[in-house]
Amino acid sequence: MDLDFEKRLVKIEAQIAKLSEENKNIDVDLDMEIAELELKLARAKKSVYSKLTPWQTVNVARHPDRPLLQDYISTICSEFIELHGDRVFGDDRAMIGGFATIGNKRVMLIGTEKGKNIDAKLTSNFGMANPEGYRKALRLMKLAEKYGLPVVCLIDTPAAYPGKEAEERGQAEAIARNLTEMPGIETPIIVAITGEGGSGGALGIAVGDVVLMLSHSIYSVIPPEGCAAILWRDAKKAPEAATALKITAKELIKLGIIDEVITEPTGGAHRDHKTTVARLKEAILRHIQRLERLSTKKLLDKRFEKYSRIGKYDNRKYANH
Repeated sequence: MDLDFEKRLVKIEAQIAKLSEENKNIDVDLDMEIAELELKLARAKKSVYSKLTPWQTVNVARHPDRPLLQDYISTICSEFIELHGDRVFGDDRAMIGGFATIGNKRVMLIGTEKGKNIDAKLTSNFGMANPEGYRKALRLMKLAEKYGLPVVCLIDTPAAYPGKEAEERGQAEAIARNLTEMPGIETPIIVAITGEGGSGGALGIAVGDVVLMLSHSIYSVIPPEGCAAILWRDAKKAPEAATALKITAKELIKLGIIDEVITEPTGGAHRDHKTTVARLKEAILRHIQRLERLSTKKLLDKRFEKYSRIGKYDNRKYANH
């Protein structure tokens, strides 16, 4: 999928691909021309991505080529043993979790999965978890607590599933229980927003000692389209809503909602999975190492203090940015 503001980049990339193919099949050396185009592309990426609007960031966060949970599992983890079910209703394929090894660290990895193709998207409900998904996540966190393993939560979801069946099975209660119990989980919790961090769907597994966010991800109480429909009764005003909601990593770190922004490669994570994954892996391991040095009491005290501070920022200071 080509985004409107990326058309110039796509055109240059097509020219590079064409010349690279020709370079294999003809005797003329096109290396210089290709190098010039690559330099032009790098400059164009930097120009475009240094001034994205909040709405453009929303579109980048939703890009279908962006790395998904299964991409992170297959590249960050040297081992992954999936665990299933909430022991109440069933197994939710929108919420995946299990024992994993990242670097030399054994962890409990939990995350939302959107699916890459239409069959996978339908199976995973487009990344919108049901209550059994949140109950499974909490069960795995308590299992991690029992064995002294850090918890790593990777979030990319538009929202929790709002359907009738989900409500009948206790969607609100399941999310609320996670929000109540996660602050007391006696093991480090590292959270990373890798794409969309949508509403309660994200919050249900987002109470952590540190919240990381990829630089072109979004994190919001409501999707811009839903906000626009409520405030202006017009979903077409989503770009204005995106600006008002302050959903970008740049805005959220000022507000103290997140703790660290992981810079994506120029041009977005969808153009360079390898670098994105490496940067996320480094940040996760760095924070695990730091948090494991804390006593359980200190860990929980700092977690409580972190969330108690949210909202206590200086409005006048923020207005000057």
